[in-house]
Amino acid sequence: MTLWEMFTAAVLGIVEGLTEYAPVSSTGHMIIADDIWLKSGNLMNPEAANSFKVVIQLGSILAVAIVFKDRILNLLGLKKNVTRDQEKGHRLTIAQIAVGLVPAAILGFLFEDYIDRYLFSVRTVAFGLIAGAILMLAADWINKRKETTDTVDRISCKQALCVGLFQCLALWPGFSRSGSTIAGGVILGLNHRAAADFTFIMAIPIMAGASLLKLVKYWDSLSPGMIPFFLVGFISAFIVALLVVKFFLRLINKIKLVPFAIYRIILGVILLMLAV
Repeated sequence: MTLWEMFTAAVLGIVEGLTEYAPVSSTGHMIIADDIWLKSGNLMNPEAANSFKVVIQLGSILAVAIVFKDRILNLLGLKKNVTRDQEKGHRLTIAQIAVGLVPAAILGFLFEDYIDRYLFSVRTVAFGLIAGAILMLAADWINKRKETTDTVDRISCKQALCVGLFQCLALWPGFSRSGSTIAGGVILGLNHRAAADFTFIMAIPIMAGASLLKLVKYWDSLSPGMIPFFLVGFISAFIVALLVVKFFLRLINKIKLVPFAIYRIILGVILLMLAV
């Protein structure tokens, strides 16, 4: 693997790690980063390119799983780290996560081919970025008047289902899974940290499942010579996502969603200009 190919893999991994969990749309950024991809000269095969994107996404998933490892072990009954809310009888359960996953899982399964074929263009992603930004601005405005759930352990099954319905918006590329679900949670009365925690925990099974299915789909396009390229991308995505998630969770209750919404609108406008 040449130095340029290592650089390309690292940059794409960094872009994935920076944007997968921040509410800014990793898809929109990967479209821009594709210009670098096309210059690599190594993996011009579209199926191999898709496989690489799946692999670096798995790096981001591993990062968030590590951040929430205690919570995951608690959910699986393998570790008991009781919080104050849990002492009072409040507890996030697998049932709430499952309820939140169902809507997007069903729609994603039914419309995956349609989405891949018709919605992955610069223009559609730009519209998704802007529409998602408007939703996020609305969520912050509504949140000033309605905030009742301050930790992830206090999320009800009804709230979990409704957040899952908001997650369906993320099937439109550019809308952003974290953007739509955090905004949806905030609209439903969760504070920003509780909404973010639930979003990230819920993302682990649905993203891991979707990524593994895509990896199986593109498996025949892989070759041993691609392993170093994929490994560099995976590691860079993992490290950056680990840092971003920890940083984001510490700040989200303070900065809320407005700064991300403004950034999304600017990026959406730039993409629309590029699409002309």
